Formats: sequence, structure tokens, C-alpha cells
Amino acid sequence: MQKILGYLRKAIEHYHMIDEGDKIAVGLSGGKDSITLLMGLKALQRFYPKKFEIVAISVNPNFEFFNSDFLKNTCERIGVPYIEASSNIKEIVFDIRKEKNPCSLCANLRRGILNSTAIEQGCNKLALGHNEDDVLETFFLNLLYAGNISTFAPISYMDRSQITLIRPLIYAPEKDIRSFIKRSGIEVMPKACPMDGISKREDMKQLIYQFSLKIPSIRANIMGAIKRAHINGWKEIK
Repeated sequence: MQKILGYLRKAIEHYHMIDEGDKIAVGLSGGKDSITLLMGLKALQRFYPKKFEIVAISVNPNFEFFNSDFLKNTCERIGVPYIEASSNIKEIVFDIRKEKNPCSLCANLRRGILNSTAIEQGCNKLALGHNEDDVLETFFLNLLYAGNISTFAPISYMDRSQITLIRPLIYAPEKDIRSFIKRSGIEVMPKACPMDGISKREDMKQLIYQFSLKIPSIRANIMGAIKRAHINGWKEIK
């Protein structure tokens, strides 16, 4: 947990993600990233100088593998309130729209429900579990498929919902999150998405891996370039 807390504090303090009195909704999918984020923020809450509240919010997409009891029990064990928001994401994305590349629409629908539920719970911030690998994969997705140089922002204020979106795990490599989950014997939901392993994002993951075999420093190089170019609010640590 110490390594995870180090990544969290680095991102939180660098981008001023947490203020005194914040009530933070943590988007909980049941996967390794969201569970690590939830446990990390709960641990940070005990000693962080700025006092804040956290509540876990899960969007039930009505996928067969979604396990409400597992998520509720996970939150109860660490003492975090759990709220589940129902949805018809599966029906819209897969049954009605029959999307061949459903990830973008699914993410947008899920985000909208998370935002509205967070507001209902009196939260002013929403924390998502995107890690360093997600930053790089999104960069390549936007570059190769959309023709623009961008990735998601570490922190952003959404005018319509008046919620500030934060991503405290952006400096945590996926391998370290996976290692934390394994070493700690933490159970995660076996599958968080029906597109796991077959999406364009998975293609980008494999592309980065192949690049890294020839250029071991490629991850650090791209992260450095993103920060030096101030892409979407990213900035270097001075």
C-alpha cells in the first residue's frame, strides 16, 4: 500500500486534487484499478492534512457478471458507504445500438450516471481509477484513430454538472496496481467489461508493449512529452 499511497499523493498534491471538506465520489467498477483507488483514498484519509469524505458509487450496467453483493461487501469491509445506481447501459449499447466499438458510448453513459448520482449524494468531486497505462493508451488512441494529440486531463471541472473530476492514480503503472492486488490477496470482480481483452484499447496496450521491447524508456518519454507540452492540463513537476 505504501507504493500506491506514494503515487496517489504525488498526483493529488501536484494537481491540487483534494481540498479541505471535499466529499469525493469514487467510481467503483469492481476491477483492480477502482478497488485500489478506493482502498488508497480510504488509507490516505486517515492521515492526510486536508479532511475529506469518500463514498463509493457503482453503476450497474446489467451485465451478467456484475456482482452487487461483492461490491457492497468490499465497501463494508473498509468502512466506505456504498451506493449503486441502476442503468440500462447493456440494452442501449449492445441490444438497441448494437455498437461494434461500444467503449466510448458505454463510458459516456456510465460517466453521466456517476455524475448525477454523485450530485444526489452531495459530492463535489468524482474520482476515477485511470492509471498511467490508461494515459498512454488514450494518447495513442487519439493520435492513431482521431488524428489529434491529446489524452484525458488529470483534473477537470465539468460546468454542466458542477463536479470536479480527478484521477489520482495517473502516476501508478498498471503492473504496480496488479502487484498490489496480488500481494495483498484482494479479491476483484473477475470481469468488469464484456470488451476486456478485445477492444482497441487492448490493441494500444500491445502496441506500447512492442515499442517498449525496443525502446525501454518509451513510457517515461511519452509521459514527459505530454507534461512538457501541457496537454490537457498536464504539467511538469518543478
